[in-house]
Amino acid sequence: MSRADEIFKANCRKILAEGVWDTEAQVRPRWEDDGSPAHTIKLFAMVSRYDLAAEFPLVTLRKPFLKTSVDELLWIWQKKSNNIADLGSRVWDQWADATGSIGKAYGYQLGVKHRYPEGMFDQVDRVLYDLRHNPASRRILTNLYVHQDLSEMRLYPCAYSMTFNVSGGRLNGILNQRSQDMLMANHWNVAQYAVLLHMLAQVSGLVPGELVHVVADAHIYDRHIPIVERLLELQPYDAPVFALDPAVTDFYQFTKESVRLEKYQWHPLAEAIPVAV
Repeated sequence: MSRADEIFKANCRKILAEGVWDTEAQVRPRWEDDGSPAHTIKLFAMVSRYDLAAEFPLVTLRKPFLKTSVDELLWIWQKKSNNIADLGSRVWDQWADATGSIGKAYGYQLGVKHRYPEGMFDQVDRVLYDLRHNPASRRILTNLYVHQDLSEMRLYPCAYSMTFNVSGGRLNGILNQRSQDMLMANHWNVAQYAVLLHMLAQVSGLVPGELVHVVADAHIYDRHIPIVERLLELQPYDAPVFALDPAVTDFYQFTKESVRLEKYQWHPLAEAIPVAV
């Protein structure tokens, strides 16, 4: 059984059993089909740990569309783009303006250069530099939640910070997220940032360690509950075997095709998932 499935199930059960409903609150999200308020049951401060040395944290309870999620990851971390024209999927279409821009959000922030004693770096290049030259540093992190630019972002960052730590030659990371839709996004973000740790480790002469995922507001939407309950009844398959193209030594040379899965089985989802926007 996939450990990622076990964690997902345990987290969803905890939310359903101990979570708090926001039905009395004025909420921003609306259901795409009829515009009615999209309420949630939520849990504060959900923390999950994934040992990447043991297995790749990909759920088998549903198809995760790994290469699409990797494409989005590279759009943010490698292209440092804020324009959907540079993205291979349409997952950001609803947030873009008439020019295709999402404003000063996500990739834009990672691409802003800052002056350091060693020279000018953007956030990604500074991480790459420190992993190679200062792996013992306790200051290797990125931050997308830049307050002075929030008014110019089409969407405030959800996954907003990564903290990197090298211990015993293992690259560990903490992903901080202010909010997460468990059914739609949990498997997506976990897989994305596990891939990121694999990529950064490979180009830095390290091995992947542990991914810790911290979510401030972990929630399940009201119309998603029947689907989640059906997923909880399924018997997960074993975790897939993950492979990353070993020939790539430059982070900027990775593509979504650099990622490969072997022995991967998943349960097909029999219905469309209602979308809250």
